Amino acid sequence: MTIEVNVTSTLQTLVGAKAVQGEGDTVGALLADLNAKYPGFKEQISGDDGELHRFVNVYVNDEDIRYLDALNTPLSDSDVVSILPALAGGV
Repeated sequence: MTIEVNVTSTLQTLVGAKAVQGEGDTVGALLADLNAKYPGFKEQISGDDGELHRFVNVYVNDEDIRYLDALNTPLSDSDVVSILPALAGGV
């Protein structure tokens, strides 16, 4: 199944667009597919242990996966996934 994935400007430089298409029946499988298509993608959002960095927010249809089933959150064709690494800055 094809899932639409929205990314912020931090990841856009890697994937070349604001939104890309990926395959997977769970969020974890989708991220693995995106990493295969865009080498280095997963390293931008997760650590060596495969877990998402604490400052990376992933949403499925506006629901934070931390409150669902994390990387095991199931996906369906109509879902939209948004990956939002937190940005820091200011004075």
